[in-house]
Amino acid sequence: MGVTDPSGGKPAGTPRAVLAIDAGNSKTDVAFVGADGWVLASSRGPGFQPPKAGVTAAIDALAATVEEARAKGGITGGVEHVSACLANADLPVEERQLTTALQDRGWGRTTQVSNDTFAILRAGVDEPRGVAVVCGAGINCVGMLPDGRTARFPALGKLSGDWGGGGGLAEEALWHAARAEDGRGEPTALAATLPAHFGLDSMYALIEALHLGHVTAARRHELAPVLFATSAAGDPVARSLVHRQAEEVVAMATVALDRLELLGEEVPVLLGGSVLAARHPELDGRIRELLAVRAPKAVVEVVTAAPVLGAALMGLDHLGATAEARAALREQYA
Repeated sequence: MGVTDPSGGKPAGTPRAVLAIDAGNSKTDVAFVGADGWVLASSRGPGFQPPKAGVTAAIDALAATVEEARAKGGITGGVEHVSACLANADLPVEERQLTTALQDRGWGRTTQVSNDTFAILRAGVDEPRGVAVVCGAGINCVGMLPDGRTARFPALGKLSGDWGGGGGLAEEALWHAARAEDGRGEPTALAATLPAHFGLDSMYALIEALHLGHVTAARRHELAPVLFATSAAGDPVARSLVHRQAEEVVAMATVALDRLELLGEEVPVLLGGSVLAARHPELDGRIRELLAVRAPKAVVEVVTAAPVLGAALMGLDHLGATAEARAALREQYA
């Protein structure tokens, strides 16, 4: 659960501070955090989408959110370190480009850019050790160790071998439902439940509405919960898609664990993003069942902490902050 401004009115002035940024596709959270773990100021702004807006325009929008937080806390000058966890920083080359772009803003003496999935992972663990799978609009997985080693995937959709996420599940559900209605595929209740969600009486009507823009493409994400409800009602095709999503989550997690040589150790495997955080019983149970076989010592948890907390903790890790400072920070976002 996010925190809009947990600064409590404490004045700025900590000589060593972190600017933490969690910039997702839909929203951005920033926080100035002292080396003692105290949140000096925070603010929320729009999403970060350089592929659509361009890098310069996206960072300009991010800068407005940073300056809003700076004004709230009466903070002047730069900080010791900028810890930025950004959506669309999917490849190391993109992280390097964005690091340079942020460093040029002069916000901190040093800057580190990471994919935003790392923020979710760090928010959910007491030390930088574990694996996180995030399943929201898409799907991604990262792992980290205290010595700085990481495991990650490009997470560019089907191009990089990914399957599922809310958008992918909606597309699969539409595909199966369309083929069920016209006779090319096996019968499924999805052919009725998907159009019914939009007040339509057939898949043909839904296909037409999507094609002509009467139902916007952005609303396709609403179909993932319909898929889960249809599965829970006993539809075999819907259930097969839910089970496939569980397989994909576990495949990513176990590969990341293996790369970090953690398969045989007790280690957190964190689940985040809107699809996994919803804890659909069938999906959640199947993930745990499969992980119990493939990574029996993994400790599965659902992350509920604000991702900006993870970005801030990564910043405190960089500063070598005390355990007390990290605990104080976590308490403010509890």
